[in-house]
Formats: sequence, structure tokens, C-alpha cells
Amino acid sequence: MVGPVLPGRPGNLTADQEAKLQELWTATLQVFGVQAPDRPEDADEQPPGSSTIAPDKKSKKKKHSMFRKNDDGASADQNDKYGQSKEFQQVLATQDPEKLRNAFWSMVKHDNPDGLLLRFLRARKWEVHGALVMLIATMNWRLKDVHVDDDVMMKGEGQAVLDSLSDDAAVKKEGKDFLAQLRLGKSFLHGTDREGRPMCFVRVRLHRQGEQSETSLERYTVYTIETARLLLAPPVDTAAIIFDMTGFSMANMDYAPVKFMIKCFEANYPESLGVVLVHKSPWIFQGIWNIIKGWLDPVVASKVHFTKNLEELERFVEKSQIIKELGGDDPFEYHYVEPKPDENDKMSDQSTLRRLLDERESVVKEYESATQEWIANSQNRTALQQKRDNLAERLRSGYWQLDPYARARSLYDRTGMIRGGGLIQYYGEPETADVPKPLVTSPQNGPRPVEPRADDVD
Repeated sequence: MVGPVLPGRPGNLTADQEAKLQELWTATLQVFGVQAPDRPEDADEQPPGSSTIAPDKKSKKKKHSMFRKNDDGASADQNDKYGQSKEFQQVLATQDPEKLRNAFWSMVKHDNPDGLLLRFLRARKWEVHGALVMLIATMNWRLKDVHVDDDVMMKGEGQAVLDSLSDDAAVKKEGKDFLAQLRLGKSFLHGTDREGRPMCFVRVRLHRQGEQSETSLERYTVYTIETARLLLAPPVDTAAIIFDMTGFSMANMDYAPVKFMIKCFEANYPESLGVVLVHKSPWIFQGIWNIIKGWLDPVVASKVHFTKNLEELERFVEKSQIIKELGGDDPFEYHYVEPKPDENDKMSDQSTLRRLLDERESVVKEYESATQEWIANSQNRTALQQKRDNLAERLRSGYWQLDPYARARSLYDRTGMIRGGGLIQYYGEPETADVPKPLVTSPQNGPRPVEPRADDVD
């Protein structure tokens, strides 16, 4: 059951947490090169975040030289597991601020912008400089290392099919390896746990080291995480992962993708994991777990639980939501539905794409301006926050208009789980028209229907 808004989220902040959020927004917008408006005479003497900013009046071109570490930031570097502080400094020195800004707003998608920044603050225990370092390093990772929005999600499964038919042997292998994981159902998204969190099932027995390239494994991991993000809706902002260890042997153990997954959640998708369930792990996994646990941040490790049987799994997931493969009552069976030749036709409509992007940019600028007002004017913050909330809703609804023109369709679009306007339906018939059918309620939007649904499209 979906509960109330948790602490440290939009709509449930202490005064100190709100001040930290304002401080992070101040620093973030300056990194992005967003000019602050002329401040009113009655504005606060010093905006939140100024303690982390050292203005450089000599050079307007090098806006990034405005930033220096404060004492708290220096201490945060001591716990810099992934070298993000060094990367942060390199990014400030070399990266175009506008590209970082675009990467941020691309990551926001349908999320609340405050909610995204708050993830980084919570991950860094409300230390603003550490959160800023993590945020900017993540934007650089998305932009340069993985190309999340301009490759992985934009090209998706349809491009993998084309790549698998390529005359280029290397391209062909990557396409085939990516598709192999989808066709196997190595992992898949379905249903929600007792807290309303979308679940990702990982069938570990289907992975064998060396069967797919490391690049395709990493691409598949990012693709799954990004797709799962589309299923989140307030107050639910985290997901559940169930590692089904049935039939596990040492042939299934592969440390490289495990390390990559850990880095993703700890460094680039902070505060995105709600719970990790390791189900029916055999005794040989005990020694492996001791190694993996040593790699985990203690906060992440605390979210890992071992379940030995159906009864223990039911502590986290209603039996009606546990798939029959694991002994539950949900009749769902995974079937991969191949991409359709015309499913991404809207992505060829560049004029509509440009119009929707321009409209979104206009709302983004309004949001940035309203955020600067909210920070500078302590007298009208309630009204300004309402203004920001309204703009955040416009960004959310606007994203779903943009989505079919910017993101390739996935299995979950084809089977009707992800529907027009961002409606999520875990049960019911696949959507066959542009107009979605009335929602059959699910744990994220009600209980599942009594009648078992038909198999996914064959």
C-alpha cells in the first residue's frame, strides 16, 4: 500500500532541509550558467549557498571558476568512493555549462526537479557541496560516458534489432547481445511490493559470464533502470529488486556487472533503491555475498534482505503480487514482444519534436526563474513554492507529450504497462490505440483485478 510522503521529499521538508535545497539550487544553477535576476531591495542579504561560492569578478567566461570547496566539501572528499570530486573539477574546467544544464533537464523527465536534487542531498547526508559534486559528476556520466538520453533511451530496442542485422561484426554483436538479454527475460519489470514500489525481477540463473559483452550488459542495466524510473509516481520514488537465486551455480557468478550495478545505484541513481530481496540463495552464495557486501555503502547494504521461502517473501510483497514462478498467485509469465517496424514513427516527426522541446524549454526557464525568486525572497516563499509546484506539474505532463517523440518504444509500451500520459497499468489488456483504455487498478493505482489476465501479446 502506498503510504504518505516520506521525510526529505517535496512537500515534507524541515526548515533546515529546505534551506539546504535552496543552497544546492543556487550552486547548481550557477554551474549551469543560469544568470540570477536582479535581486529586489528587500531580498535576503546573502542567498543560501553563497558559502560554497567564491565569485570571480575577473572573468565572466569561466563561470565554473566561481566554485571552490568549503570545509565540509573537503571532508566529503575523504569518502569519495568513485573519484567524483576529481571528475567534478575536470568537468567544471572543460564541460560546456549549457550541456550540463540540458543533461539535468533531460534526466528530470516526468520527475519533480526538487525531488531529483533532494535525492543527491539525502545521499550525501544533506552536505551541499558533496551533493553538488555527485550531481554534476552524474550529469557528465549521462552525457559523455553512457549517453543515456541521446542513445540508450532514444534508440532503444528498435535500434538493437537493426544493429543485430548489421554488416559490421562489432555492431552486430552488441545488438544481438542486448536483445538476447531481453528475449531471455534475464530481468524484467512487473507489479509492485507492499510499499507500492515497482519491482524488478532478476533471474540470476539466466546469466552466464562471457555470453554477452560487458558493454551490452552495462547498456542493458542502464536501460532497465531508466525504464523503471518511468514507473515511479509520487509518493513512490524508489524501486524494489528481487534477485531470484533459484538454480544458482558458480557458472552464473559474474563480478563485473555486479560492480557496475552497484556503482550505478550508489553514484548515478542515488536514493533509487527501496529494497533488495535475495530470494532462495544457496549456501555457496554466502562467501560471494561477503565479498559483495564489502563493496556496498552501508546504507545500500542495509536495504538488502534474504528470503528463503514464500512466507518470508510475503513480508515484502503481497502473495497476489508474487509471480507464480516464485510460488505466488500472480499468473504473470514473461514473454518478450518484438519491436514493431512502425512503433517509433513519431520520432521521425522533427517539427513536432522541436515544438515540444521549445515548449519544455520555456517552462524550464520559468521554473529556473521562479526558483531564483523563491530563494531570494523570504517574504513570499509559500506563494512562490506554489508557483514552482504548478510549473513542476507542467513539466511532468509536458514530458509525457514529448515522450513518444524522444524515447524509443520498449517492451513495456508494447504490452500496455506504460500508457499515454504516463499511466501505468500492470494488469489488463495491451493498449492497441493511441487513446488508453480505462485503467485497471494496480497496487500503484489500486488492487489488481480478480480475473487473471491473458498472456502478453504473442
